Amino acid sequence: MNKPKTEQEIEILRDNNLLVSKTLAEIAKHIQPGVTTAALDRVAEDFIRSNGAVPGFLGYQGYPKTLCTSVNACVVHGIPSDNEVLKEGDIVSIDCGTFKDGFYGDSAYTFAVGEISTEVANLLKYTKESLQLGAQKAMDKFRIGDIASAVQTHVEAQGYSVVREMVGHGLGRNMHEKPDVPNYGKAGTGKKLMDGMVICIEPMINLGKRQVYIGRDGWSIMTLDGKPSAHFEYAVAVGHHGPDILTTFSYIEEVLKQKGQIY
Repeated sequence: MNKPKTEQEIEILRDNNLLVSKTLAEIAKHIQPGVTTAALDRVAEDFIRSNGAVPGFLGYQGYPKTLCTSVNACVVHGIPSDNEVLKEGDIVSIDCGTFKDGFYGDSAYTFAVGEISTEVANLLKYTKESLQLGAQKAMDKFRIGDIASAVQTHVEAQGYSVVREMVGHGLGRNMHEKPDVPNYGKAGTGKKLMDGMVICIEPMINLGKRQVYIGRDGWSIMTLDGKPSAHFEYAVAVGHHGPDILTTFSYIEEVLKQKGQIY
């Protein structure tokens, strides 16, 4: 079980997650048609190391890269490649982790590549909103099911579907700690949240049906119907008076505003 963290530990986790946020903002500057996902991975690794941390994903359970770069129908865990070239109209979920001072950071953001369709832009908008709604339930008067229900209710009202095989998780000295944090469920059910617990909430929402499969590389999770999927992730410390969101999207969205790509 994810034990509540001390104030000092939460500050170390905040430092890690702010670095992830800044790394994603640095990557945002480079996302454009013609760039490879491997090039983005190199930008991330250099930035993380230059800021005194190490990539949290690299070598984790054998994972070979710094980032997960999941394009279009890839939900999560896409492996960066020199052969994967982003093109106009794509979306790419960038999931990034850091490790510094004994603790991890973990966050994700789905980016547009050039101009995207209104249909896909709306998928990004509502997925990000569902994350924000879920995070508001990260208080010690709520349960895991309250977070899950907030996410599910918001996206299903728009006709989207929730991936069920992949879930959020606790975060601390390990990248993945208990409890699991699903994106579907019934309010008022599940484990009770405790003040000081740190969790990652990460809606993975499909434009089409919810069914997924594992790609040939053994890592990539793909939508079965081939339709796009969006993914956003916060690290949040559960609070008594309110959630303490350790992740910020402000650095990322400052870059995106300059590119005219806020959805």
